[in-house]
Amino acid sequence: MGRALSEGGNGLEEFLPRNFHRPDVVVLLDFGHAAGCLEERPRAWHPKDAAPRAARAQAWCPTRKPRGGTALRAERRGLAWPRGQPAVREAHAAVVGSLEKKDPRTASPRYRANGWEIGSGPVASACKTVVGQRRKLAGMRWREPGTDAVCHLRALSKSERGQGDAFWHANPN
Repeated sequence: MGRALSEGGNGLEEFLPRNFHRPDVVVLLDFGHAAGCLEERPRAWHPKDAAPRAARAQAWCPTRKPRGGTALRAERRGLAWPRGQPAVREAHAAVVGSLEKKDPRTASPRYRANGWEIGSGPVASACKTVVGQRRKLAGMRWREPGTDAVCHLRALSKSERGQGDAFWHANPN
């Protein structure tokens, strides 16, 4: 079973399996992106004071890692908001709605039990080695079209076993 770590954009659940020719791929939501969503309500609640805003957002992250997005959403839904602050109510509704849309990609406990990364740190690090090392070899001269083409091929060659063959088989030209 393949897996793909993504940010929170809409439509990625369909795009990734179709374009990587892996109908069995599991699309995971990047933990950092999900944590960023949690900052919206505290931002509305404390628009001018970063310390309590950060403390509230940080307090919610431990729920997401061990219990997953469904538990986090239920916890968010049960929160009260201060009266007379419609911005907080709107931010709360937006966060809960966003979490509902992304819920299938937030099963952190299961992903971690499988040994899968739930954050994009390793991916960012791989960009330095997969892309950076190739581009910075002695004597290399690159322009955007060549860089783009070589980066795609390099990423494909460094992907999970069989991914390159699947790509070339599905795209023979």
